[in-house]
Amino acid sequence: MGKEFEDEAGTAADASAEPAGTPAETTREWWDVESQTPGPLVERECWDQPGVENADVFAEKMSEDEERLLDELGIFGESRRKFLGQATAVGVSAAVLQLLAEQRALAFDKPPTFVGDAPLENAVKVSLKVNGVQKSVEVDSRMVLLDALRETLGLTGSKKGCDHGQCGACTVIVDGRRVLSCLTLAAQCEGKDVTTIEGLAKGDSLHPMQAAFLKHDGFQCGYCTPGQICSAVALMQEAKDGDASYVTADVRQKGRALTLSDDEIRERMSGNLCRCGAYPNIVDAIREAHTGKPTDPLASNKEVKNAAV
Repeated sequence: MGKEFEDEAGTAADASAEPAGTPAETTREWWDVESQTPGPLVERECWDQPGVENADVFAEKMSEDEERLLDELGIFGESRRKFLGQATAVGVSAAVLQLLAEQRALAFDKPPTFVGDAPLENAVKVSLKVNGVQKSVEVDSRMVLLDALRETLGLTGSKKGCDHGQCGACTVIVDGRRVLSCLTLAAQCEGKDVTTIEGLAKGDSLHPMQAAFLKHDGFQCGYCTPGQICSAVALMQEAKDGDASYVTADVRQKGRALTLSDDEIRERMSGNLCRCGAYPNIVDAIREAHTGKPTDPLASNKEVKNAAV
């Protein structure tokens, strides 16, 4: 069978042969497995690239320092030959290569630079009271209050959120009024009284607003909570002073304490965003702290004792 098969194949091949002088084309049949199997990949030689023929000459003239610097750059073997060949093609000298390599190598040896290590430009001294303690700090005249609190005084409770005054996570209390510390220059607080989230509690006793937030789960991730609580505490003082809001029914009644409705609370807290969506619980916590009455009918009076602000 094998011989007959070869004869038939040879006869068929002769019959289909092209006339003399015509270049024969290689025909791959479906049964010819070897002809359809791809051959091994052949790496393309780099000698057809401009300048590569000079790579060996360039490599021989390199000093030990240049070779060491190329090693630090991670260029070895064939990659080095291609690199040197391309470098010579564009006229890059060995001195330039050495300079580039030194910059790359020394970049890993330089110690990291921190903001606190940099020299202050336009330094100003600011004296202010923070959480009842007199502080005197030297800051850049462009530094905002939030950075001064976090980076200079180490009070990291106030959070940097949007850094554009849109989320309220940085809210602190300055002279009894809530401010966005990311938009307030530290130099503006000269002689003022600043209260952050760290200064609300009295020792181990939480501020009533803090206790209300804990009771009603007025937070989830907690990132916005310091700003929410500081804003809510200042909101209580605004209500005592009779400050009107957009939803106040009678804005002509100035100087009279206001009883805040849920709409009032929502409006006055609209500058503090909670991406976790704890808004209903935040409103419950503020209402309870404002009225002194438990929002949960099952709660005892003991839980909200001294809760009114």
